[in-house]
Amino acid sequence: VNDRPLKIYIFYCFNSLDIEALRRCCSQRGNDLLKTVGLPCSGKLELIYMLKTFETGADGAVLITCRRGECRHLEGNLRAHKRAEAVRALLEETGLGKERLLVTHLDKEGGVDELTGEIDHLCTRISNMVN
Repeated sequence: VNDRPLKIYIFYCFNSLDIEALRRCCSQRGNDLLKTVGLPCSGKLELIYMLKTFETGADGAVLITCRRGECRHLEGNLRAHKRAEAVRALLEETGLGKERLLVTHLDKEGGVDELTGEIDHLCTRISNMVN
């Protein structure tokens, strides 16, 4: 069994997540390479950049948006969700699988622990697909 480290990109909104909390979350993933990319708004992440992530060898991606109704840029998080759905459709069409892209937000109740669990689940799912 090939147990190579996964390459996962995490795109997040500066306004919805504390970078230190995210780094603590990422440090718990062992050998997997989790590359974080901060955005002024999740809605600023263009479709082409999400696709480029996979074209350059990423095994998966996470898009962390602000909660519905809490976007400082009005509807940025809604745009981000629509773009992510378009990327998922393309990933499915190409045979990579739409489950390689996780779109989530930091829930105030569950906090970083819940987010860590979601990222762990994504990594496990992708690991089972590629290894």
